[in-house]
Amino acid sequence: MTILNETYTLSNGVEIPKLGLGTWFIDDGKAADAVRAAVQVGYRNVDTAQAYGNERGVGEGIRSAGVAREDLFVSTKLAAEIKDYDAAVAAIDQSLATLDIGHIDLMLIHAPQPWDDFRGGDYNEGNRQAWRALEDAHKTGRIRAIGVSNFLQPDLENILDHGTVAPHVNQLLVHAGNTPAELLAFCEDRNILVQAYSPIAHGTLLDNRQIKAIAQKHGVSVPQLCIRYTLQLGTQPLPKTANPEHMRSNVDLDFEISEADMATLRTLDERDYGEHAAFPVYSGK
Repeated sequence: MTILNETYTLSNGVEIPKLGLGTWFIDDGKAADAVRAAVQVGYRNVDTAQAYGNERGVGEGIRSAGVAREDLFVSTKLAAEIKDYDAAVAAIDQSLATLDIGHIDLMLIHAPQPWDDFRGGDYNEGNRQAWRALEDAHKTGRIRAIGVSNFLQPDLENILDHGTVAPHVNQLLVHAGNTPAELLAFCEDRNILVQAYSPIAHGTLLDNRQIKAIAQKHGVSVPQLCIRYTLQLGTQPLPKTANPEHMRSNVDLDFEISEADMATLRTLDERDYGEHAAFPVYSGK
């Protein structure tokens, strides 16, 4: 059994594959090929977003992948700028139409604030309205699970205190060198699965001396070590690549990081994202 056959079970009983394909920065015209290649490798979990501009291509890839729709798990995200109920309803309908794959398996609010005010003002009421739209789509079965992304504890508490459905997922930037232990514990305590996007920190960990040393000790690549690290944290990693060779390498995770090495990786502080430093979550390309 490989990691591609393993799943987590969300709090509502929906199963989600433990490893997924991220599609951030994969152009719409190339997304279908990337999805088909991933499915051929064995991936069954694909993550996109309205902000990525590639839902059409992802949907095409899903429809033409040669695998039954019920065997694939597809996530997308409500644009971070949408903070009212009617606009959220319309955007959800648009994602369903653009993907054109029937239901959506998981849909998230992309961020608690619009990107141009990220970690800025108070959008609690807007998030409650967007969440209500997701709850309504979830109740009708058009979305099987709902969640959030980039939400800190106060953002989550706003939804938990006012919503009728608790978030099933919180998708966060998690990697060796950026391990938000308190937030991870808060989510675990409330049975919210954390998805780890950019588990290789946008590629900036590839030349990290300590990480390279630990990877060499295990006889694995830095990306393999970083992805395995997020799995051993209990999160669900979403490494992004359009390269089939990397897709295959990224699933070769049949090893275990020792507790001592996990402790070292947990205490690293590596948050210099180079070209993404000003806005590591979303570049606004």
